[in-house]
Amino acid sequence: MPIAFDNSYARLPERFFALTPPTPVPQPRLVRLNQGLAEELGLDPVWLSGPEGLAMLAGNAVAEGSTPIATAYAGHQFGNFVPQLGDGRAILLGEVIDRFGRRRDIQLKGAGRTRYSRGGDGRAAVGPVMREYIVSEAMAALGIPTTRALAFVLTGAPVMRDEILPGAVLTRVAASHIRVGTFQFFAARQDTEGLRALADHVIARHHPQAAEAENRYLGLLEAVIAVQADLMVRWLLVGFIHGVMNTDNVSIAGETIDYGPCAFLDAYDPATVFSSIDTGGRYAYGNQPTIALWNLTRLAEAMLPLFAEETEAAVQKAQDALASFAPRFQAGYDAGIARKLGLPGDSEADTVLGAEFLGLLGAREADFTLTFRHLARLQAGRADEAPLRAALADDPALEGWLARWRERSAETAPGGLLHFNPAYIPRNHRVEAAIAAAQERDDFGPFEELLAVLAEPFVEHPGYADYENPPKPEERVLRTFCGT
Repeated sequence: MPIAFDNSYARLPERFFALTPPTPVPQPRLVRLNQGLAEELGLDPVWLSGPEGLAMLAGNAVAEGSTPIATAYAGHQFGNFVPQLGDGRAILLGEVIDRFGRRRDIQLKGAGRTRYSRGGDGRAAVGPVMREYIVSEAMAALGIPTTRALAFVLTGAPVMRDEILPGAVLTRVAASHIRVGTFQFFAARQDTEGLRALADHVIARHHPQAAEAENRYLGLLEAVIAVQADLMVRWLLVGFIHGVMNTDNVSIAGETIDYGPCAFLDAYDPATVFSSIDTGGRYAYGNQPTIALWNLTRLAEAMLPLFAEETEAAVQKAQDALASFAPRFQAGYDAGIARKLGLPGDSEADTVLGAEFLGLLGAREADFTLTFRHLARLQAGRADEAPLRAALADDPALEGWLARWRERSAETAPGGLLHFNPAYIPRNHRVEAAIAAAQERDDFGPFEELLAVLAEPFVEHPGYADYENPPKPEERVLRTFCGT
């Protein structure tokens, strides 16, 4: 059998999902197969690239052992609760055990209507599929927990959004697709039995250490709080903005999931928003840790019946667990900034130096990624102070900051900062240029070149220095859009 599926989620009660075969497409064309990921999953890239594999990746055939389902979940969308959402354009083909013994979901995104499509067409356009492929693979290369992109297929059928666009299907790989909103789905129905079954499944699959806790369900909440706090640290350290942090977009496994109107900072400003639908700035770059805690609070509310019989006691246990988020995030963030600056991180003076450097970036509207990289090159002896000074517009405060920084970073091995400050991120204008080339000219060269550069974000590639640079004024991308 080409794929050894083992579909544990499909063995849960029927109310957890809807059996949903993909809808075939007229002219599937494989644009890209992630060969390294296929091998990691124990899949045969030759088979996947062939007629049978392409038929599966396009949704034109169901592979042996697959149990295609659309999963049910609810969610708060921009603070407003919707009791039923679910996979409206995604179909979970099944699960595999990869070469490292990890259970992974294989899902088609854009594979047609499901029970949860709510009037939508269930399809995906080429632009959002390319954005998710590029950004999710870049995040993986940056070392950030994330869903992955296994394949990108053109369908040969157009989709209608604000305009007619080429259709595409993304094959997405995840630790699972279980979300905060999955718990909310059962809580909204007062289905404590379903809630317990879901929690037991998640403990066994993602957080087995919770089973050793005095209350396994409280242990699960604490584990999810920890992985989400750590994820927020990682996002902020690379300037990532998710763009739509609804509770249905928060993975219980602690992965970054659902790349819609996501983007990366150019000029450092915590209030930065790119998403066209986030008109109030709810999910701005600097708000993300606060929103993460808000979302985790909704998870705790959904799980209350599992913590204690008495509501008051359950609420107190949940509050005690949630109180761990802020100190864990802050400690991780301070330590991360210290690493990016080459500081020991064992003194309040290092925290102050980090805050002052970010203040310089904000005051001078300096590029977040490139300015840190200039500092890394200075520390490595690969450049003098001129690029850093130019990036910060020769701010008078830089002189004193550099003197204190040199004193505190003196013991850091030369070149150490280069491992924590990437040269390349999926800059918004580069992503949009790759999408435009594909949509307008059927040219996937820029897409492939961008992926090649982003695959090694900490390694400088001769001939590709321009990929480090922020956009020129006429290249700036001010808004990104949701795929639906």
